[in-house]
Amino acid sequence: MNVAEWILVVILSLTLLVFLIVGIILIIKLIGLTKEAQKIVEKGQDIAESTNGIVNNIKGMTSIGGAVEMFVNKYINPKLKEKIKESKEKEK
Repeated sequence: MNVAEWILVVILSLTLLVFLIVGIILIIKLIGLTKEAQKIVEKGQDIAESTNGIVNNIKGMTSIGGAVEMFVNKYINPKLKEKIKESKEKEK
């Protein structure tokens, strides 16, 4: 082989080496980016689940059925419990 062929082989070898090193670094960075994206997705799912719980609580409080249920539990049930206790005491 003459000198020109050796120079071409060396240039191509160095180019391939640089390309492989850059490719390996890029793949490692993409794997790290994928892991970070997975963490973000999991965090988003947690936020969505807690948001659904909050929406259900607010829906129960703002709907008419929820308001009636809250009123019954807060005011009527204690009065009924007192009357039941009084009637039991009268029976004894």
